[in-house]
Amino acid sequence: MAVARIGEVQAKPELTENLRDFLVSIMPGIRGSAGCESVHLYQNEEDPSKFMMIEVWDSVESHQASVKNIPPEKLGEIRPLLATSPSGSYFRLIE
Repeated sequence: MAVARIGEVQAKPELTENLRDFLVSIMPGIRGSAGCESVHLYQNEEDPSKFMMIEVWDSVESHQASVKNIPPEKLGEIRPLLATSPSGSYFRLIE
């Protein structure tokens, strides 16, 4: 059964556009990962510095395996852009 991974990040206000561009740049790699069914990026209407990425995976394990494919230097690019620590959770569809 599919699982959704909902991640939230907030940019430093002056770096909002940079964070948006970074998140968009990593989406093809996420989409191309084994087990990824979809990925969508949303920007908060009231506070544009906040973003939510919703990924749908065939399993939690597939998502966790995909994260290991991201080079550490790529992950290092995001840290200076963030106002707060990123957060994320897994959700199972109830239907």
